[in-house]
Amino acid sequence: MNSVSETSGPPSLGAESKLTRRRASLVRALPGLAVAFAVALAASLLGQVAPLIGGPVFGILLGLLAATVIRPLRGEAWRAGYRAAGTHVLQTSVVVLGTGLSLQQIAQVGGSSLPVMLGTLAVALGGAALLGRLLRLDADTRTLIGVGTGICGASAIAATTAVIKPKQSDVAYAIGTIFTFNIAAVLLFPPIGHLLGLSAHAFGLWSGTAVNDTSSVVATAASYGGGAASYAIVVKLTRSLMIIPIVMILAALRARRARINGQGPARLPWRRMVPLFLIGFLIAAGLDTVGAIPPAWHPGLSAFGTFLITVALAGIGLSLRFAEMRKAGPRPLVLGGLLWVAVAITSLGLQAVTQTI
Repeated sequence: MNSVSETSGPPSLGAESKLTRRRASLVRALPGLAVAFAVALAASLLGQVAPLIGGPVFGILLGLLAATVIRPLRGEAWRAGYRAAGTHVLQTSVVVLGTGLSLQQIAQVGGSSLPVMLGTLAVALGGAALLGRLLRLDADTRTLIGVGTGICGASAIAATTAVIKPKQSDVAYAIGTIFTFNIAAVLLFPPIGHLLGLSAHAFGLWSGTAVNDTSSVVATAASYGGGAASYAIVVKLTRSLMIIPIVMILAALRARRARINGQGPARLPWRRMVPLFLIGFLIAAGLDTVGAIPPAWHPGLSAFGTFLITVALAGIGLSLRFAEMRKAGPRPLVLGGLLWVAVAITSLGLQAVTQTI
């Protein structure tokens, strides 16, 4: 008796079809991705020459300029790559940036600084919702400017963009607004701090909670002197952890809205609430916490994460059109300015109330 029962067979046609579609999508994306990488390389070089502006801002500016001047780059053949840069590369950049965030740093900052961080975050997000409505800005623009001001500039905008999937023009408004007030902070904060007689510790907490991007925090606090930079960096990295709950809340709200509109499943899947790139971010931070990532790797990983953000923003810039950006006018900049001033004043006020100033 020689009967053979087969318990396994060839891969399902559905799995093969899915794999084929992914390969085809990758092939379609390669030309646009190559353009975005080329623009990002040029932007990174310019960022080294002018670190106050930085590669990511140059990325979106050069992308917009290239698409405007070189008409063939606006063709449909490139768009799949631009979209991939603005989504998949963007999500990967958030994971890589997690390698520079040790959970031990939260303990180093101490509970005394948490009221200031949470208070400034609440003012940024609440102010964005209220003032943004008064300025008649759409919800995505309000959200991006709010998280960029309240958390960590371009990194927070990148993480939020990966979840709420706004229009490319909304991302450009937010990045431009954050960049403008980064420059203002570097120029204005140190003389104001000296005028107020702030200690290095107090100025580090102020710049760490009221300046947007990490590079601008470093530049602002370093120019103040007295060891303000080291404390400001720790505060800033701890503040970056706020990305996690904010992105989870935004993902849940987006999934719930889709479900109500009949565009999503009846039950809320956990992957909608906790996106995979956010899990990757937490794993990366956890690996750094337990010492699995050597400190000598941190500068390289940080530079790589920044380059990936530059690639993503270059792809977004290549997708933009000046006509789309003109529609919003100066209102995003007004919102960013109001939030920036409100956060700066709130940080100083909370330091005075909690006696950390």
